[in-house]
Amino acid sequence: MKKNLILSMLVAMIATFATAQQKIGYVDTDYILKNIPAYQAAQAQLDKISADWQKEIENIYAQIDKMYRDFQAEKVLLTEEMKTKRENEIIAKEKKAKELQKKYFGKDGELFKKRQELVKPIQDEVFNAIKDIAIQGNYAIIFDAASNANMLYTDPKLDKSDEVLKKLGYKN
Repeated sequence: MKKNLILSMLVAMIATFATAQQKIGYVDTDYILKNIPAYQAAQAQLDKISADWQKEIENIYAQIDKMYRDFQAEKVLLTEEMKTKRENEIIAKEKKAKELQKKYFGKDGELFKKRQELVKPIQDEVFNAIKDIAIQGNYAIIFDAASNANMLYTDPKLDKSDEVLKKLGYKN
C-alpha cells in the first residue's frame, strides 16, 4: 500500500516537473475575431441573409395558416373531393416550407455553405497565426479562452490574443 502511494506521488511530481518546463499560453478567439473588420462584415452579411431567408419562410407559414383558417371556415360548404384537394394543397405547402427551411438552415444548408465561404478563411487565418506564434514562441499548449470550458483562471501575462491580432496586421 505504501509502495503504491509513494509511486503515485513520484509520478505526480514527475508530471508536475515536466509540465513546469512547458510554456503555456491562451488566446480569446472571440476577442480576436471582433477586432477583425472582415470578420465583422462577413458576420453582418450572414445575419442579413439569415434574416431574409427566415422572413421568406415565415411568409410561407403565414400563407399556410391563412389557407388552413380559410379551409376551416369553408369546410362545411365543401364536398369531400374539394376538402381532400384543399387539405392536400395545405400539406404540400407545408412540405415545401419545411424543405425550404432545410435547404437554407439544414445541416449542410445554404447558410452553412455561406458561412464556410465567408467566415472559414478568416478563422483559418487566425488559427495559422496562433500556430505560428506557438511555434515561434516554443509554446507547448495554447488554450482558447473564448470557449472557457475548463479555464477557471487565466493569467493576463499568458494572453496571446493581441499578439495574434498584431501578426494578422490589426490593432486592438
